[in-house]
Amino acid sequence: MLSSTCPAPTHGTESSCDPKAAPSPVLEGVAAPTGDRALPELKTRLHWLMGLRVVLVTVMLGLSLAFQSTRGESVPTFTALIVMTYTITIVYAMVLRRLTTAAAYTAFIWVQVGVDVLLETVLIARTGGVESPFAVLYVITVTVASLVPYRRVGIVTGAGCTLLFGSITAIQYFGLLHASTWLPPSKLEGPEALQTFEVYGLAFLVVGHLSGVLADELRHADQSLREKEQGLSRLQVFHESIVRSISSGVFTTNQEGRITSFNPAAHEVTGYAFADVQGRLWQEVFNWHPEQRTPDADMTSLSPLRFEVDCFHANGSCLVLGMTVSPLQEQGTQRGLVGVFKDLTQIRYLEEEMRRREWLANLGEMSAGMAHEIRNPLGALAGAMQMLRQDVGADETSQRLMDIAIREARRLDNIITEFLQYARPPALRIAEQDLNKVLADTLDLIQHEAQSRVGISIISRMAPMSLVAQVDQDQLKQVFWNLAVNAFDAMSGGGTLTIATGLRRVEVGGRRADVIEISFQDSGEGIPKQNFDKIFLPFFTTKKEGSGLGLAQVHRIVDLHEGWIKVESDVGSGARFVVCLPQSAETGARLRLEGREPWKRF
Repeated sequence: MLSSTCPAPTHGTESSCDPKAAPSPVLEGVAAPTGDRALPELKTRLHWLMGLRVVLVTVMLGLSLAFQSTRGESVPTFTALIVMTYTITIVYAMVLRRLTTAAAYTAFIWVQVGVDVLLETVLIARTGGVESPFAVLYVITVTVASLVPYRRVGIVTGAGCTLLFGSITAIQYFGLLHASTWLPPSKLEGPEALQTFEVYGLAFLVVGHLSGVLADELRHADQSLREKEQGLSRLQVFHESIVRSISSGVFTTNQEGRITSFNPAAHEVTGYAFADVQGRLWQEVFNWHPEQRTPDADMTSLSPLRFEVDCFHANGSCLVLGMTVSPLQEQGTQRGLVGVFKDLTQIRYLEEEMRRREWLANLGEMSAGMAHEIRNPLGALAGAMQMLRQDVGADETSQRLMDIAIREARRLDNIITEFLQYARPPALRIAEQDLNKVLADTLDLIQHEAQSRVGISIISRMAPMSLVAQVDQDQLKQVFWNLAVNAFDAMSGGGTLTIATGLRRVEVGGRRADVIEISFQDSGEGIPKQNFDKIFLPFFTTKKEGSGLGLAQVHRIVDLHEGWIKVESDVGSGARFVVCLPQSAETGARLRLEGREPWKRF
């Protein structure tokens, strides 16, 4: 019969059939697979072999039984063996469900091999002994016993079958059981019986040996294949670990330019999870739209493309990325693109900050000379004109001209004073202040100024909680005043100024901190987008009268407080200026990067 036996072993491991048992002559030097993978494979093979045994017995013995029945002969041996096979298969299936250890599987395997050989011996003895056509079943059992466990069990099983077949031959030849109907005498002469035994015995041994050799080759091939699979798996895991561990963002695309992978660093930089960008065009995700499409832009060439791109974080803030995009090659064929990028936002911000500070330092040196070279002569000129005005007499034209000269001299002096305050602001007198209270103190002056304007109304919305921060209250009052006056000037035909305060939670670099926001929203003309890059520059103004230093001074004071300003505006819909101040100076330098000079990012 067919025997159910162990699966292929893995080289260099102990036998999963009985890892604690001492090596036997049959199992010595050969290992079976261990671990969780071996037992499911073994159980599957046992199920297949038990089913194959039932099919083989049903076909071979069933056809023989049917053939004998047509001749009117009764063959109780076939019937008994068929019933026995079905019965033990059911028992095997019930026992197999209860097995959980390798040792139990090993014992179960050898029981099946022994029962198969025993049933085959009975069948051969009852069907003519040395002349039985069913002696070939020994060959099938030897083959299966060799292939499944990948051991030298085949040669041992072949030797056992040879001994049993030789015993049957000897009993028949010497007539030891002639009186019994179990083993009738052979019709073959001595030499013929011996030759039949030799042929079958040699076949059993050769099949056992060749099956063992084939089993060894299969074992080595399986071992080599598994080692290569493990090596490839380790290499894949290693490569994936590298991609996950590097600090640069990495993404890949298919031939259509749609993103197929996104490493954790890319998620950290952009704020997008892989599910958010999977299948999207990489140009769309990174807002890269070159004005002139070139072969390099389409990445049809093999050279990497390096560029900087302004794009947006998932939370809407602005990013400056340094990116390198290269063709993704596979066996000489381009399969897509691979992109590597770094966040240059902070670097570009710091570079711009350094340039700005250097410019302000030079401006401060120049302003010191201007104070002496311009203000002193200007003061003398204004005093002289006041003296001359007294001597002009009743000439109205001369008096009007002298008044204009004196007024313009004073205006020029105010401009120089504002410019000096911007270029060389006084040291901050930092103290813990409630910004709601600071704004309320300034609001009285703002309300008084609004009453002097035509059609101006003010709405204030203060946060219910205290907004405590380390600030210079005098400087912030100047900020609030300048922003309010700027809003009034933008609403020359009247309108509403809404002043609100609040607290917002900002997350930067995996850390969270609170930011105080004070917003001034007017209903004026709005700011054209082409002016966003200029509104905080000194001397830039769109008013008929004005120095262009009000908003520049606002930006300088807020910058000294480690804060930033957000600007939102559409032409015809007014403008909204939001002063963002950190509650503590320690987090200010980090949190200000959330703004990233937002007036330049529209």
